[in-house]
Amino acid sequence: MTGITFGDELLAITVLWGFVFIYAVMASMDFGAGFWSMVYINRDKTNATNIANRYLSPTWEVTNVFIVAIVVAIYSFFPGAAYILGTILLIPGSLILLLLSIRSAFLVFSHTAEKYRRLLVYISGISGIIIPGLLMAVLPISHGDYILFEGDRQTLLLGKLFTSPHVYAFIGFAISSSLFLSSLLLADYSKASSEDNAYDVYRRDAMILGPISLLMAFLIMLTMKGEASWIFEKMMKDIPLLIGSLAGFIVAGIALVVKDKKGIKGMPRIAVIAITIQYLLASYVYGKAHLPYIVYPHVTIQTGFTDPNSFRAVFIVYIVGFAILFPGFIYFWSLFMQDKRYLKQKS
Repeated sequence: MTGITFGDELLAITVLWGFVFIYAVMASMDFGAGFWSMVYINRDKTNATNIANRYLSPTWEVTNVFIVAIVVAIYSFFPGAAYILGTILLIPGSLILLLLSIRSAFLVFSHTAEKYRRLLVYISGISGIIIPGLLMAVLPISHGDYILFEGDRQTLLLGKLFTSPHVYAFIGFAISSSLFLSSLLLADYSKASSEDNAYDVYRRDAMILGPISLLMAFLIMLTMKGEASWIFEKMMKDIPLLIGSLAGFIVAGIALVVKDKKGIKGMPRIAVIAITIQYLLASYVYGKAHLPYIVYPHVTIQTGFTDPNSFRAVFIVYIVGFAILFPGFIYFWSLFMQDKRYLKQKS
């Protein structure tokens, strides 16, 4: 395409990757909260389920804003890649959309139909571990080894996909990270709500799941060396950033065991910030190593890019839209984590 500069393409993929990162973190907390609500449904004394539901109720709608932004950005910025992604992800994508639709429907109607409240908890909990795994499976699919290209036809090799240790490492990381991030945030939320029993439960869960998530990350790198060496070799060029990511995990671990000014063990707010930085560094290294490919080896950010004039018009719309929405998101989270009337409400 004439007129396209690498700056346009790089800017477009950066915006898209930003949406993916924000959704990945927020959705992990959202899905994980649904799982914890199910796990602790019969443990009334801890109040852990009430805390999870209280977090889940207002946040899932905000989270869904970003998955819409991701889909729109893909089709607006990279229409050439959107066709291929839509073809190869037809089965896993349809399953993800079905589960999201069922989960969202129960979240909407559970508040008006009390008798379905318990069913909601189980639907939300089960989907809370299945959906992250399916979403994360998209990443190894983009590595190219599981796609058969025959002229203009692309076929997803499902047999090879679901017998690959690399794919299961990604799925395991998605599930463990979802539960880890959500337990961290729920620990922070429980502490802000002065729910001591729930805080102890979620702090303990975070300390268990943190090392498991780190182990799954190492398994991803181990299997990637054999199945997607082109990414592994590029990631190894950014070892300092990977070490910085590991340092963020260590800081979070320390924050969960030291005492705060009131003598309470753990400072989950610092842990949440440290882990978010950790995931940001790791995702940057992975995303940078993935360039210029969207789907290896046939679809790059150059070949899938839209008309440059269309990109600039859509990009301006995104800037204006998020300039309006972003202050609202910040205000929402500040109210959510600081409004004493909401934090102190009873089950």
